[in-house]
Amino acid sequence: MNEVKCECGHVNPHGTVLCESCGKVLEEKEMQKKLLDMRYEGSARRSQTYNKTIIDKVWNFFSSVKVGVWLIVVTLVASAFGTILPQEMYIPPVMPAAEYYEEQYGWFGKLYYELGFHNLYSSWWYLLLIASIGVSLVICSLDRVVPLYRALNKQRVTRHEGFLQRQRLFGISAEAPDQESIKKLKGNLQSKRYKIREENGNILAEKNRFSRWGPYVNHVGLIIFLIGGMLRFVPGMYIDSVLWIREGETKAIPETEGQYYLKNNQFILEVYDKEKEDEVFEQAIDKAGMVAKNYQSNVTLYKKAGDSIPGETPELEKVKDEEIRVNEPLKFEGFALYQVDYKLNELNKMTLALQNKETQEEFGEIQIDLYNPKSEYDLGKGYSVEVLSYFPDFEFGEDGNPTTKSRIPNNPAFVFEMKTPDKPEGEVSFVAIRETIEPNGDNQYKMAFKAAETKNVAALTVRKDLTLWIIALGGLIFMIGVVQGAYWNHRRLWVRNVDGQLWTAGHTNKNWHGLKRELEEIFKGTGMEAPAEQQAEDAKNG
Repeated sequence: MNEVKCECGHVNPHGTVLCESCGKVLEEKEMQKKLLDMRYEGSARRSQTYNKTIIDKVWNFFSSVKVGVWLIVVTLVASAFGTILPQEMYIPPVMPAAEYYEEQYGWFGKLYYELGFHNLYSSWWYLLLIASIGVSLVICSLDRVVPLYRALNKQRVTRHEGFLQRQRLFGISAEAPDQESIKKLKGNLQSKRYKIREENGNILAEKNRFSRWGPYVNHVGLIIFLIGGMLRFVPGMYIDSVLWIREGETKAIPETEGQYYLKNNQFILEVYDKEKEDEVFEQAIDKAGMVAKNYQSNVTLYKKAGDSIPGETPELEKVKDEEIRVNEPLKFEGFALYQVDYKLNELNKMTLALQNKETQEEFGEIQIDLYNPKSEYDLGKGYSVEVLSYFPDFEFGEDGNPTTKSRIPNNPAFVFEMKTPDKPEGEVSFVAIRETIEPNGDNQYKMAFKAAETKNVAALTVRKDLTLWIIALGGLIFMIGVVQGAYWNHRRLWVRNVDGQLWTAGHTNKNWHGLKRELEEIFKGTGMEAPAEQQAEDAKNG
């Protein structure tokens, strides 16, 4: 591409509309306009100059603001769609995700899963959208900020006559003012915090140039914010898991590589008392039946002491006792455990008795741990019970055979084989809550329900976020850019002596009314007229 040399001697890149030094119009199309297009100071942008290679085409595509806006819109729509149903990490671990979504939400849930929205925020195409927004921000910024910086850095005090007279604010004094008036003008400009440069009796007064970089500071903040968001998908940078732990249970804390364990000593639930609360809570209690006032888990944190063989119960060293409440997490080693949910009175153990159906005589009891049942229970004197099958969350499948919906004992059912001295070959019985089936006809013996033991279960979110400071830094830089671009504006005044007349021109990147009022105050008492607004309707791109 050929460079363009202006009559002032400055060599401009190909595609430059206004000379970066003196402001002379270099393109015929721009000459036909009544006012100059001062966007990016008329500098050449790469996207408007080069369009030959594949790199040029990629650059031009991502440098488009419209493309950036559409990428953001598509990402927002996808993000909103991902909130319609819970993400896979938040569904109960009761069955495969594909079955869960279809069973809970029907055909829509099945479609939701097959399209990959169940793990939306970690899917490759969603990350590609985020990365595309980042690429668009980088290219958009570089495509504009580099020529803008070059033009503002190289601008001369003495500007071309055509540049001055085609500014939105322009004026000509019939007679050249005396030195006292010029001194007064410069004093007024300095009192308004303008920086003044002089060249051959001409003046350039400028202030708040830094505000022009506000949008690009925004872009930097957004890029850092997006980097922080994408780092959440790097293993170890962001952890958000759910730990369901029952009273009295000790479990390894997820994502700690077996180094930390937690024991749930007690779960406490406090509810609002209708008789003691005000009218607002009375209405809520009448409607909901129960309103939680506080729920917490009293826990003990342990750390693994030494090495252990896989499968062996590790030796644990107590770290501390803690009470975990909503918004009052247990914190350790960069991790935080939050109380997020609970389940009351979950079945834990069941007690059944081997009984003669006719005489109601009992021959011993068995207590079944619903999370770890034994395969056989010996009652002595030739009486024993064998667990042939166990269905924690029983239901009949489509083929009519018993199956389980989950591993949680919400509706436990068993297939027992009962052996007695008079029935050594055994009798088979299917036992569920409120249901008993004897597949081989009438049995002489049965398993009679005696008691059930329940436990409360606490749901804790295990969270670790090493990206939070990066996201916060990006947000802070973005807000600095917002303030920088919103509360200040770049204002300039050119004063030039042309053939014994004083030409003045003013420009700002926004808030023209504010600049006009300020210039009127600056020119007051100088004997000169402030530049007036001309053809404002053509100045929308200024």
